[in-house]
Amino acid sequence: MGKNIYNSTERNTNMKTLPSWFKKKVPSNARYEKVVNLLNDLELTTVCKEAKCPNVGECYSRGTATFMILGDVCTRNCRFCAITLGKPRKVDSDEPRRLRQAIQHLELDHVVITMVTRDDLKDGGSGHFVNVIREVKEHTNVTIEVLTSDFRGRRESVEEVVCAGPDVFNHNMETTESLHKKVRPMMAYDRSLDVLEHAKKVRPEIILKSGFMLGLGEEKEEIERLLKDLRKVGCEFVTIGQYLRPPGSTLKVENFVSPQEFKEWGTYAKELGFRLVESSPLVRSSYKADQAMLHMSMS
Repeated sequence: MGKNIYNSTERNTNMKTLPSWFKKKVPSNARYEKVVNLLNDLELTTVCKEAKCPNVGECYSRGTATFMILGDVCTRNCRFCAITLGKPRKVDSDEPRRLRQAIQHLELDHVVITMVTRDDLKDGGSGHFVNVIREVKEHTNVTIEVLTSDFRGRRESVEEVVCAGPDVFNHNMETTESLHKKVRPMMAYDRSLDVLEHAKKVRPEIILKSGFMLGLGEEKEEIERLLKDLRKVGCEFVTIGQYLRPPGSTLKVENFVSPQEFKEWGTYAKELGFRLVESSPLVRSSYKADQAMLHMSMS
């Protein structure tokens, strides 16, 4: 990329005021209430709620949600994340059935299923993830997108999940290599790339996806390298969004990246060969994933 497009003017060390493009109406309608009540009745967890996603109202109002399995307590201390860190509860063997019921009640065509990281489990939770995928595939016709942890680099776990038959395999890089220790200290840049690469090697036909945040102090050249590294391992779909500081986090927003800059990063990613790119301030990994899947299947 010839010119330096990464020169955001929205820099404020305190970041007390969000730029205007983050202002959204909080929707409240019958469909929103249906999703909330259904999740409560079936005792299911969503990353939308636990990660305090800014799009939760919009997605619930569309009648969709990103399900999070294996509980709501994570064993990793990623500083960008709002999910509770601690000792997880015992794996719920009935969760696959209840999740499948939610998918049927919501009449979904595409479902995104993510997980908390479970370093307390020998397989990292891959066995339970497989049970969820099999339950959904056996009783529904939805396309399935999984968003997994790095399973501590255990390739066998990656293989188990991939071979269960999801349509999309997603593992987020989250940030550039130089910021990994600061942002996600228990993760590793190369290990995450290996997870993605191995998933594609196991099932070349699977759609490979990843995502990352801007606004953490990354340099232009680092973003370029991250995108190139993702293409090298076979990634076809990338999401790029703005980091927003969750409650209780000490990880500051270093800069707000303008919508125009996000657009330019999206253009650059497409020039590298990504089949699909979602790049804007409020984009999150599973935001409007059903529409993206439809686009991918038609392209």
